[in-house]
Amino acid sequence: MSISTDDIKALRQKTSVSIMQCKKALEDADGDMEQAIVLLKKRAGAIAEKKSGRDLGAGTVMSYIHGGEVGSLVMLSCETDFVGKNKDFVALAREIAMQVAASDAKYISDSEITPEAKEAAHKVFVEEVQDKPEDMREKILEGKMKSYFKDMVILSQPYIKDPSKTVADLLSEATQKFGERIEITRIARFTVRG
Repeated sequence: MSISTDDIKALRQKTSVSIMQCKKALEDADGDMEQAIVLLKKRAGAIAEKKSGRDLGAGTVMSYIHGGEVGSLVMLSCETDFVGKNKDFVALAREIAMQVAASDAKYISDSEITPEAKEAAHKVFVEEVQDKPEDMREKILEGKMKSYFKDMVILSQPYIKDPSKTVADLLSEATQKFGERIEITRIARFTVRG
């Protein structure tokens, strides 16, 4: 099946992925645009995983202020200055700063959650599941812990502008788009009202 240039352009516009990756996805999907989008999303995770060991030597710091009462800072890192100065990369950093301001995330990833925080939450939730059937307690407790910390971890949060994606999905897509490892390395949120 031959893929038209217009189809490739349309897919590129929807995904911001390179022309060659769009062409390959359309070929693999036999010209089906929706299937090609799914393929590109699937490949984004694999590409991000392959690049996870690379050094981060560049990036940008972006702020977001909302109404003079809430603000955030985000350090978004990448491998090269070429990507770090790219307007789309800077725009992504701003989107993530907006997410941090809106969500009050405490951690970037699950690995940053301190043992003390986990233990404190565990004590509360153990009490809550005492009246549940014994064979289900551990699973319910695990679900409560995961749900509690999900909102505190920026990478796990649904993206505020498109809840069908998480912030981690945004980073995977950016890694695919720019061809470099991209990672949130620091976040901070400030508010006038404690």
